[in-house]
Amino acid sequence: MRAFRYVVADVFTDTPLQGNPVAIFTDARDLNELEMQALARELNLSESVFVLPPNEGGHARIRIFTASTELPFAGHPVLGAAFVLAAPMQLGVVALETRSGVVPVELTRHDSGRIVSGRMEQPVPAVQPYARADDLLAALGVREPGLPVEHYNLGPGQVYVELESPEAVAGLSPDLGALVGHPVGVNTFARAGERWKTRNFAPGIGIPEDPATGSAAGPLAYHLARHGRIAWGEEIVIDQGAEVGRASVLRARVEGEGPTATRVEVAGAAVTVARGEFRL
Repeated sequence: MRAFRYVVADVFTDTPLQGNPVAIFTDARDLNELEMQALARELNLSESVFVLPPNEGGHARIRIFTASTELPFAGHPVLGAAFVLAAPMQLGVVALETRSGVVPVELTRHDSGRIVSGRMEQPVPAVQPYARADDLLAALGVREPGLPVEHYNLGPGQVYVELESPEAVAGLSPDLGALVGHPVGVNTFARAGERWKTRNFAPGIGIPEDPATGSAAGPLAYHLARHGRIAWGEEIVIDQGAEVGRASVLRARVEGEGPTATRVEVAGAAVTVARGEFRL
């Protein structure tokens, strides 16, 4: 009988049972792809991470699975894995190999040595108009978005829809059945004073509503900077997850020039909440 240990971390929060949970299997060398998918389905979290030896000069290679499919990249699994793996390694920067490239995560520690936050440099996403914007808006029940509806792709695709107020974002009741036909994350957002309110719907990849979407935070800052809502280099604070009872806080910053980003960073906290073992 084989034993596989895992850790559950709540990501983009420092409060247990808030943020977005992720399971990290710290040694997945004896698992095949079908077993990884089955374990992710068994846990039924937004994502599960499987840690493998590195191939490209990083500290570890990771594979990321939702309950139904594998993703080349996702933000909160990368950040959660960095917290878990770096704790015993005493590293300041952890480089994680994903199917979208090597992602470095810079870690900040308390005087006690406990990791309190991480900042990842994400791949710069490709940008294009979303071809099915009218269908998407109809499924959301939105008539007039504030900015063009655009698709940002850094592995998982994210489509952005600006609403007029945080109350409008909170009040959305989308047709999730119709959104299943859109195999992307649908990120709805509005300015909320000095912060930004978001909700992310992704039933097309098996996640009806995500509590915290790290792969959407960086592209959101890119979207806002491209369209003049913020300046290049300005850090934004994003509130997400209240509607599903998992309040999350994400920070994002994008450097660039003209219409093009040159560096995308997303930061947040994480807290370990459980440890377990599967016997197969």
